[in-house]
Amino acid sequence: MASLVSLSSPSFLSLRCPPRSISYYSQGRIDFARNGWGCRRLLVLPAKCSSSGPSGEDADSEAETTTSVSSFSSSSVSNLTYKWCAGLGGIGFVETTYLTYLKLTNSEAFCPTGGGNCGDILNSDYAVVFGVPLPLLGMVAYGLVAALGLQLTRKNLPFGMGESNGRLILLGSTTSMAAASAYFLYILGTKFSGASCSYCLMSALLSFSLFFITLKEYELQEIQKVVGLQLFIASLVFVTLNSSYSTSQPVSTSLAELDLPYFTTEITTTSNSFALSLAKHLRSVGAKMYGAFWCSHCVEQKQKFGREAAKLLDYVECFPDGYRKGTKMIKACTDAGIEGFPMWAINGQVLSGEQELSELAQASGFQFNELSETT
Repeated sequence: MASLVSLSSPSFLSLRCPPRSISYYSQGRIDFARNGWGCRRLLVLPAKCSSSGPSGEDADSEAETTTSVSSFSSSSVSNLTYKWCAGLGGIGFVETTYLTYLKLTNSEAFCPTGGGNCGDILNSDYAVVFGVPLPLLGMVAYGLVAALGLQLTRKNLPFGMGESNGRLILLGSTTSMAAASAYFLYILGTKFSGASCSYCLMSALLSFSLFFITLKEYELQEIQKVVGLQLFIASLVFVTLNSSYSTSQPVSTSLAELDLPYFTTEITTTSNSFALSLAKHLRSVGAKMYGAFWCSHCVEQKQKFGREAAKLLDYVECFPDGYRKGTKMIKACTDAGIEGFPMWAINGQVLSGEQELSELAQASGFQFNELSETT
């Protein structure tokens, strides 16, 4: 324990202080004198004796250092999270920009998995929400997340916004995106059974990743405070999408304002023996191909069979009288539950999108020995 010795006149004392614990006043001094018996006595002038433990200033300094290190560590983690949000949001922004361009220009989408399913889904009514192209909404959402991630990393939010408010907006944005992705995965699995869309799956992966990365920054007590807001946002997304699609017709939205008279497209390829045998087999087992005269993928499907074999297929035209606003599919197509073109119904199995001949052969039970004979 620190003590202070103040003397008006010199006196001889035995001063016991720990080593390195004495701090001297500038006006004081210490002299040593030997008595006759050879022992030392200490002549003490004003001196200050402090304890060997850390002083109050040292303790405060250590506390500030610890707090600073802890704050630096927390800041580093947050910055890493914000950088991930900026990076993943940027990837999503590029993807949805490409899809928006395809949607607005009615261009064909490049589908990495083949089969033309990406274009069919992009041109369906589920790719529009209240008249606004879905990719455009995704582009705005990903752009917002990427911009927020960059601003939070730099601690330079617009409009004088604090970091806590910025984090809350980021969490709300990623929550809405994850909820929308969950809804669209449900649509993909139920309305486009058997179809695959690489862009849809990639967008869902990005949305869920952004949601969990953002949520990770919140502690349990903070999550309990915002869970109500998250549930409200997710419910609002579900209700909005469901309201938009409740009255939609399974017809390509790119045709919404068109008046198309029925026309036929000539098949220019020549059928080989395998295609002819497969077409005969498909007809014998009751397989049907449902399509629309304006569907480019339907034409491509027939081109794979060739001119002669395509005539043998049991093909059902869903709009035999042409298409105009308000036109409905014929009853045969409605009963089949058409969600996109072309669609195959083979032995109780539904195949959506353009198919390879080998896939049709397998689905219809076209035996290998028959295949080897025709080749």
